[in-house]
Amino acid sequence: MTPATTGTAAPGYAPHRTLPLKVEIVRQFKRRRTLVMFGLLMALPWILVVAFQFGPQASGDRQPSLRISDLASASGLNFAAFVLSVSVSFLLVVAVALFCGDTVASEANWSSLRYLLAAPVPRDRLLRQKLIVALGYSATAIICLPLMALLAGTLAFGWHDIQVPGTGETIAALDVLPRFGIVIGYALVSQLVVAALAFLISTVTDSPLGAVGGAVGLWIVSTILQAVEALGSLREFLPTFWNTAWLDALAPELDWSGMLKGASVSVTYAAILIAVAFRRFRTKDVVS
Repeated sequence: MTPATTGTAAPGYAPHRTLPLKVEIVRQFKRRRTLVMFGLLMALPWILVVAFQFGPQASGDRQPSLRISDLASASGLNFAAFVLSVSVSFLLVVAVALFCGDTVASEANWSSLRYLLAAPVPRDRLLRQKLIVALGYSATAIICLPLMALLAGTLAFGWHDIQVPGTGETIAALDVLPRFGIVIGYALVSQLVVAALAFLISTVTDSPLGAVGGAVGLWIVSTILQAVEALGSLREFLPTFWNTAWLDALAPELDWSGMLKGASVSVTYAAILIAVAFRRFRTKDVVS
């Protein structure tokens, strides 16, 4: 009789020791898509620096614009804010969807998922370990991009006080630096919806590209619906509506209201989606 039929575990078997985080971290790090994505994120700020340095310059008699793109070369902090603003709506979405959507689906695509479960790795533990590693890589990507942008911008444009888009007011660099940590923290929280959605789709399909594309596609749909003013206040429940609320952290007077609403929407959606993923995977018939 097998251990499953006798109700006893095999000698030396310990469920909490299966699929260690260290093993999963190394496995995911060696994936080509991981290296390519981090290479792209690290190279983007420098590409934008070159574009600003060699692109056409504004005429000297022109009134200073208050758009975040026109203030990008004012200081390293302004440049970092600009890079985050152009990346948070798509590039970071793709990165997070890639790391979280390629977790379970890739194992099913390689026909190795059933062997992991036969090891045996408990299903909840399998999902938990993979989700932790995926979120870890996603967080690293979101943190590395603005930090690299801050480094590149400071070297290219200097360490100066930040100019606030919209008002043109100036905030001391040392005063706004802690707020930049708030900006990164909010970017992490706002991307939880993408991570949870990609992770859920990854548990129901054996196509990694389908999981990644599905999450990115639904994010794009939410962005389109956000522009439909006829929806009125219903738009506030869309995960993309509060996507730029982090700009309030760089205002002369720090405003938490938008970020708190955005964080609550993001965390709520993420909790529901992850719970559905675990519930569905517990009873899924794994054949690949």
